[in-house]
Amino acid sequence: MTAHPQEDHYKYKKVISIGVVSELTGLSQRQIRYYEERKLVFPDRSKGIRKYSFADVEQLMKIANQREEGVSTWEIRQEMTKELRERMLKGQMNAHFRMRS
Repeated sequence: MTAHPQEDHYKYKKVISIGVVSELTGLSQRQIRYYEERKLVFPDRSKGIRKYSFADVEQLMKIANQREEGVSTWEIRQEMTKELRERMLKGQMNAHFRMRS
């Protein structure tokens, strides 16, 4: 995934350990690692230690809610991909029109 436009914003800094993420979300560490394997969340890794951002915590809570509603991880990933494409296209269109004016 590409970096968020406000990547220096605190919400996107990867500083939270998996243990704290587990406490904040109510998900087990195993569930969190599973969602990473399914490419639904993308922690940074340093010396084998996963670090998450507040945005990742929000994403995991959204995933947990969708899973409770019976949405498959494949469907969640498809929606994430669609949203990313739409954001990229919107950004490209905005850049195009800024350059023309």
